[in-house]
Amino acid sequence: MSMPPAPLARTAAEEIDALSDPDFMTSLARGLAVLRAFSDAPGVQTIAQLSQRTGIPRAAVRRCLHTLRQLGYVDAELNNYSLRPKVLALGHAYLASTPLTTSAQPCLDELSARLGESSSLAVLEDDQVLYVARASASRVMSVSLGAGSRLPAYCTSLGRVLLAHLPPPELDAYLARTDLAPRTEYTVTDRDLLRAVLAQVREQGYALNNEELELGLRSIAVPVRGQSGRVLAALNVGAQATRVSAERMADDFLPVLLDSARELAMLVGEGRPAR
Repeated sequence: MSMPPAPLARTAAEEIDALSDPDFMTSLARGLAVLRAFSDAPGVQTIAQLSQRTGIPRAAVRRCLHTLRQLGYVDAELNNYSLRPKVLALGHAYLASTPLTTSAQPCLDELSARLGESSSLAVLEDDQVLYVARASASRVMSVSLGAGSRLPAYCTSLGRVLLAHLPPPELDAYLARTDLAPRTEYTVTDRDLLRAVLAQVREQGYALNNEELELGLRSIAVPVRGQSGRVLAALNVGAQATRVSAERMADDFLPVLLDSARELAMLVGEGRPAR
């Protein structure tokens, strides 16, 4: 699952940067925007589709795709373009070089083994939750996730932990620009109510999501802090609502989750922040 992109605002911001910063490379920014656009929809993409998603003129999209194809990141059949496996190397460079991710997988594996449920580690990226590590339980869930997956921040336990620890000006800006679309009948879409929920998350130290992202899915998340106390990421455990109650998550899962977050914090030290 992923939220619809907001490409025009992103492209406009990049153009403003290009005008105000002589070192800003508009061509590089456009090429990266074209790569990101492939994650917004499955399957092959046309120049027209990529242009619409990015807000970049078709002629510029065509040049970006030509360059990416020459470099081996994109393949083409007639007018249909798709990513090649080489693009995975870009994400692997981050996963292999960041203490947060290299230390996380054994911790997540142990956490999932103890609770018998899937666990995830995520950061806040472009107003969305970006999964950087995950340990899946051998159960059938309708949400298929892995490292690199994205979900909306406002209606996920991971996202609420990360949003709750943003500086007030950054949280205000997020709430002002984000469309709080209902994902289920339980999704909080009122900005004032969401702000109150985030304040409670910050005060109590965890976020419990009760079927707000998807019916039948419940999760609980806690922050992972660096040595200075700043939040580097969020750690969660998710389960089917019919099998695990909210009370059990708070009473039984939360202590184990907090132990894992403390262990991970000691391993990573002061890594990449969550914002």
